[in-house]
Amino acid sequence: MKSSLIKTIALGSLLTCSAAVMADTSDYKLMVIEQATAPQPLEQSFNSCALNVKSKNYAEAEAICTKAIALLKDADGPKFKVRQLTSFALSNRGVARLKSNNDTAAIADLYEAAQMSNSTMVSHNLTLAKEELAL
Repeated sequence: MKSSLIKTIALGSLLTCSAAVMADTSDYKLMVIEQATAPQPLEQSFNSCALNVKSKNYAEAEAICTKAIALLKDADGPKFKVRQLTSFALSNRGVARLKSNNDTAAIADLYEAAQMSNSTMVSHNLTLAKEELAL
């Protein structure tokens, strides 16, 4: 499958929010929130982060992911879902940081994301990063 193909996997909800993943199994996975299922500022920053990574705008992606993480800190919703989405935002930011050669910060984000959520997608990103960085 081509990495440009979008696979949608339902991941849960924050209020009525669900997430999806973009990419195939041989590349990093970027999580997005399905359209119109989350408060607009959260949806925009979360999804814009992933799109900027895919567009190779890594500095912009990192800044936007950081904004999404900050919005999630103030989110009202089930704690489990907030932690899960925060984990996904950290993972997305970690991928952006890896792609911009900020390896130490990237690994820190991916480890924190893995500790927050038992997600196969986050684990995949951490494992792939560790392999690429020979850790």
